[in-house]
Amino acid sequence: MAACISSQPYPKGIVEAQPQPTPTVRPPKVGQEWVYQVRNVFNQEVIDVITEKVVSVGDQIRISRSGIKAGPLPDEIQSPWGYVIQDPHWSPPQKFAPAVPVWPVQLNAKSSGYYQSRYQVLGYPDGSYFWGLSMDASQWERLSVTAGQFLTLKYHNEIPYFQSQDVFRVSNYREEDLWFSPEIGRWVIRRSFGRYLLGGMRWNGALWEDYLEWELISWK
Repeated sequence: MAACISSQPYPKGIVEAQPQPTPTVRPPKVGQEWVYQVRNVFNQEVIDVITEKVVSVGDQIRISRSGIKAGPLPDEIQSPWGYVIQDPHWSPPQKFAPAVPVWPVQLNAKSSGYYQSRYQVLGYPDGSYFWGLSMDASQWERLSVTAGQFLTLKYHNEIPYFQSQDVFRVSNYREEDLWFSPEIGRWVIRRSFGRYLLGGMRWNGALWEDYLEWELISWK
């Protein structure tokens, strides 16, 4: 008998009340670092271990990134802190104008917002595409991961019907759950997927982008 391949379990923390006073997000500083183990949610396979490190702070905050398997990866750039203008999380990497929030603007479980922007694909400045992000916080959770235990604000991102630079895609959809720790200034777990349609397809047969879960394994 073949062994059954099980999917990556959904993260479960202990629900906490809104902390008082509301936590402040750790400000960026050169040398801060987060290391994530990236898994395929479908089969728990470890795809890579990625290190993200603050390398410059000023008008822009630049975070360099590299994977043990992938090698050097595109930088993330925030300006100001908490708003991304170059985002390498999705494939292909995006440059936003205006900047898009990285975590809820208000750190409470009732925070929600909708943010419209346009993006260019990194390295292809001629095209510009619509991006609309719904961000909804749901609750505070105390979450245990490899890197330790953290108080996190859980929130959900939904990006329905954004434009793709791939002209063959007729419809696109992405969503993700994130557990953000103000203490470390970054998410502890980020679980993301995307789906899309080509001409003539229906959503029940939609194609998958990667379905990945990032788990923090160390930070400083």
